[in-house]
Parts: sequence; structure tokens; C-alpha cells
Amino acid sequence: MTKAPRSALRRTLLQGAVALAATLPFGAPALAQATDFPTKPIRFVVPYPPGGPLDTMARMLAEKVRGSLGQPVIVENRSGAGGNIGADLVAKAPADGYTLVMGAVATHAINPWLFANLPYDPVKDFAPVTIVASVPNVLVMNVEFAEKNKIATLADLIDYAKKNPGKLNYGSGGNGSAGHLSGELLKARAGINVEHIPYQGAAPAQLALLSGQSDFMFDNLAASAPLIKDGKVKALAVTTAKRSSLLADVPTVEESGVKGFDLGTWFGVFTTGGTPAPVVAKLNKAYSDAMQQADVKQRLLTMGSEAPPMTSEAFAEFVKGEKAKYQEIVKISGASLN
Repeated sequence: MTKAPRSALRRTLLQGAVALAATLPFGAPALAQATDFPTKPIRFVVPYPPGGPLDTMARMLAEKVRGSLGQPVIVENRSGAGGNIGADLVAKAPADGYTLVMGAVATHAINPWLFANLPYDPVKDFAPVTIVASVPNVLVMNVEFAEKNKIATLADLIDYAKKNPGKLNYGSGGNGSAGHLSGELLKARAGINVEHIPYQGAAPAQLALLSGQSDFMFDNLAASAPLIKDGKVKALAVTTAKRSSLLADVPTVEESGVKGFDLGTWFGVFTTGGTPAPVVAKLNKAYSDAMQQADVKQRLLTMGSEAPPMTSEAFAEFVKGEKAKYQEIVKISGASLN
């Protein structure tokens, strides 16, 4: 019996494969992958140290989505370089939905303009799943300094700064942090001259404020709320366009007369860019449903977040808008990191 040439055999097999594929509905492989997904544990990277609000919420959500996804979600802290190390790990992971990151305003909107050599593209290298939280920052003052100088409002603070140029200072968690950018934007928008003192993190900056080493700071609302309630710091304004339900009597910076001021801290779930849309949709549903559970909603409210879940498409547009917004703000601040 004469054997068929190998090239002819390969051609016959290829033609058969093409014919079989033609009988399948368009997008069947991706749909099949979404139907089966997930078939193994999911890795959920938190690009910051344990114990912070991102880490706490990631672990709470990991437990909630386990039931709907049918697989464990394992939280892993990979901190460093302002969140870039953990984010880059997910950017370069296989595009199959099995590696997630709790990205944030820093990793996806600020760092692209802050770091000269960012190892990932915050838009192209990620598939946004949904926002988890959006939390205002709040301008808080040292109580003794405020009382001594009769500063009760942001307008009072600006008036004092204009009469005493260079005498006020504000602390932050470091160069390029949300607190630093907020302070520099206030300087630019209000036309005041105040000194910036960078600390090694928000907690040391908060301690410096309490001890009187600094006069004011822009702090995360969740971190400052207990101090405000106990009268240990004085709240003058929140940084977002709308007031916070946690501090309903505290006006926004814009309401206080400083136009063009709308900054907040947000974080959300991302997976690797190129992940099939049906897989992203399945992750979106799992996390969105988890965020609607009563205990999760209560936890988010105690953090000062009132952001509802978003579709993956809406979250993607939100991230693009935030990235564009922070280009100007980082430029105004003069902050840059190698």
C-alpha cells in the first residue's frame, strides 16, 4: 500500500479542522472558556502591605466570591514601588482571568505620570472588572493650631496662608502620594504658598499632625473619621465633588471657594489585558454581587465609600478619565520618581 505524502496528509487534516470550525458558532471557544471558568484557584494580588483598606476589602471579597465562582480566591500581598510591583505581575500574567489585582488610583492613574519608567501600560495591559470603593480625602488641621489662629473653615486657612506666606506646612505620606498631590493642587488653585513635609507613609504623617509637627494634611477619610469624631483633628473640607455621608456637615473644597478640585482615593478589581470578555463578565458579576451583600455594603460605608459597582466597560472609561486628570495634577505638583 502506497503511503500518502506528509504534506498531503497535513493539508487534509487542516481542511478537516477548518470545516469543523465552520460548524461552530462565532465566539464558541471564548464562550466555552467562560462556561468552564474557573476550574482552578484564582490568585488575587494586593500591591500593598497587609492590613490596609485595599487588603482588608480584597480578603473580604475573596471569601464572598468563592461561593459564586466555585473556586478559592487566594489573596497575595506583593508590595513595593508604589504598587507597581504587584500591578506589573498581573499585567504580565496569562490572559485567562486567573490572576487579579486590586488596582488603585495610584497604580492606574497617578503612577503613569509619576514614574519615568513604568513597567506596564495601565490601560492596554489590564482588563478592568469593577470598581470596589471610592473614598474622599479630607483636609484636617491640628486642633490647637486651628483654635489659636481662629481657623474654622478652609476660607480661613487660605486667608491665613495669604497673610503669612511660607509659614504654614502640610504633611503627606510621601512625594507623589494622594495627600501630596491634593496639597499641591490646593496651592495652585488657591494661590497660596505653604511648605510640604513628606513622611514615610500616611500613618507617620498623621502622627506628625497630632503632635503639632505639621499644621494640616489631606488624609484618607476612613483613617481620619475616628480622629474627627473624637475632636483630635479639625475637618475643614472633603476633596471630592460631593459631600460624604460620613461628614455631611463638612463642605467640599469646591464649595469652600476653590474651583476645579475633585480628588479621591479609589480602588477596584482588574485582570490581565486580553482576557476573553465572557470571563471578565463572569468576574464582574461575581464581584458586583458580592458588593451588594449587606455586610460588605456596611463595611464600604464605614470607609466612606458610596460607589456602586460598575460594568467592566464603565470602569474602563472611568480609569481612562482618571489617568487623563492626574496628568495635569502630577505636573502641577512637580513630583516625579525614577
